[in-house]
Amino acid sequence: MLSIGLQEEFDALQRIIAEMGRVVIGFSGGVDSTLLLKVCVETLGSGNVFAVIGRSDTYPEREYAEAQRIATEIGAAITEVETKETDVLKFKENPPDRCYFCKTELFSELQAIADSHHIEWILDGTHADDTGDFRPGMRAVRERGVRSPLLESGLGKSGIRALSRYFGLSTAEKPSFACLSSRFPYGMEIDKERLRAIDEAENFLYDYGFRAVRVRHHDKQTARIEVGQNDIAKLMDTELRIAIVQKMHTLGFTYITLDLEGFRSGSMNAVLSIEVKKSYMDDAAE
Repeated sequence: MLSIGLQEEFDALQRIIAEMGRVVIGFSGGVDSTLLLKVCVETLGSGNVFAVIGRSDTYPEREYAEAQRIATEIGAAITEVETKETDVLKFKENPPDRCYFCKTELFSELQAIADSHHIEWILDGTHADDTGDFRPGMRAVRERGVRSPLLESGLGKSGIRALSRYFGLSTAEKPSFACLSSRFPYGMEIDKERLRAIDEAENFLYDYGFRAVRVRHHDKQTARIEVGQNDIAKLMDTELRIAIVQKMHTLGFTYITLDLEGFRSGSMNAVLSIEVKKSYMDDAAE
């Protein structure tokens, strides 16, 4: 049974979705877009829901495979589009509002699909907690008229996870996901070779049982590994540590470091001053 507050938010989510009739969803296989897809399919029927995965060099192969599995689990058909944000000069330069250029590219592809099927509404998984974070990609959401039903219904991350458990979704406890471009310090050029190295490095750690994991790419030669607080001690195992070092060397990293603060989403934003963040958010609001 859901709490009264969560039931009210869930009822609001269903009403919002029901009023749309037919929708196109940007689907990543993460916690948020999975719940959104589930409720859309339950509310509108699978024939009125077009779930779209944007494939690019910034999207990990592991996440792609899992998104396919999750869509099958829900009973939704998937459409794939190729996004080419890595060809956009401004994105490659990796400014603090990098996500704006990525989202703009994705939403352009989603709009083309919506137009071809005469669908009015494009949806994304933005939720209530995202409004308190540094999210320059939300500028693209506003510019493109993309709807965010989770946000509109007042659902935050804890509510999304609770509803995911309620529906028995396998993503209920899944760690937060972000595209591979978030592994690079702002101003460091993003290229396909480095993206592939990061993807392979994280897959290697994932195969050893690490679920909350990031490999941050610093100074073109340093890998900074973040894992969950409870997994830090595991990395001190001599045999595993040697295996990780050898693997990282084969991927082109000279120095391999462990972040003692552990995994945290958006750790690359720590270098941005409040003034810099505000300037980008002010630009987004204009």
